[in-house]
Amino acid sequence: MAEFTLIDLIRARATHGRDDVVLGIGDDAALLQPPPGMQLVVAMDTLNDGVHFPPGTEAAQVGWKALAVNLSDLAAMGAEPAWCTLSLSLPDGDPAWVAGFLDGFLALAALHRVALVGGDTTRGPLSVSVTVHGFADPGRALCRDGARVGDSVWVSGTLGGAAGALAQWREGRAISPALRERLERPLPRIALGRALAGVASACIDVSDGVLADLGHVCAASGVGARLELDALPGADLLRPHFDGDALRALQASGGDDYELCFTVPATKDATVAAAAAATGVTVTRIGTGVAGQGVQAFDSEGRIWQPAQAGHEHFSTPAPPAARPL
Repeated sequence: MAEFTLIDLIRARATHGRDDVVLGIGDDAALLQPPPGMQLVVAMDTLNDGVHFPPGTEAAQVGWKALAVNLSDLAAMGAEPAWCTLSLSLPDGDPAWVAGFLDGFLALAALHRVALVGGDTTRGPLSVSVTVHGFADPGRALCRDGARVGDSVWVSGTLGGAAGALAQWREGRAISPALRERLERPLPRIALGRALAGVASACIDVSDGVLADLGHVCAASGVGARLELDALPGADLLRPHFDGDALRALQASGGDDYELCFTVPATKDATVAAAAAATGVTVTRIGTGVAGQGVQAFDSEGRIWQPAQAGHEHFSTPAPPAARPL
């Protein structure tokens, strides 16, 4: 498919009902009208074939995840999504692959009223870059630097499922459908993030593992954290396939969960429970802010537990076996 035919295909699919899009796809740039009195929140992530998703992953799943990981960043800021742009690098202009990609991408966009307003297409290795834009009330955006000693540490959803699917893939094992779902279809916690604005003292999304990501909160806030391993949610999902330290490592440092990890003054724990109930998202208290630096994880007997690696790091974590499809 020729480039401009490909762009026409995307533009025809990217319908939206937002009146703040003055001019969308088709010109040199989009014209957008932010609401008065709101702050603009912008985030961007790139997904590469063989790094962020295994070769052979269904196009619709790539499309869903490409937008989901970006919306998760807005959720972590307590922002309301509005617009996005999309850059597609493709080995060839396969219209069937692009149509499948749009099935997943636009299905998630519709759930959160996100308008696709522009982007770029080019020939090259399969790679997807998305930039999302959202709005936050002034002074109410969630950041990483507000955690304090004595705060409760919480996490949404479950941890370790996506990393479990990747572990099974790397080991050549059959992949659990439930774990595959966690890898390919993460759910950005937009409603919960909005509900936590003005309640949580700090927030981050769990993309590289809760130990690593909570560590970023601690570093920005100048506090430490005590993490209770046995409180981490999701063990029941993993236990049929993993046990012992392997299970703990997946939950604590596996990454790719795209859940929210947040801190809250202990006096607001009941408010958190109410916000979670109102948004239909399960939340779990997993630790406490303490004096000091970094995160220490403790087992049920009070012993410090240390994984081989706190979380995923792109330039030190070994590359996955990219030649083998999922």
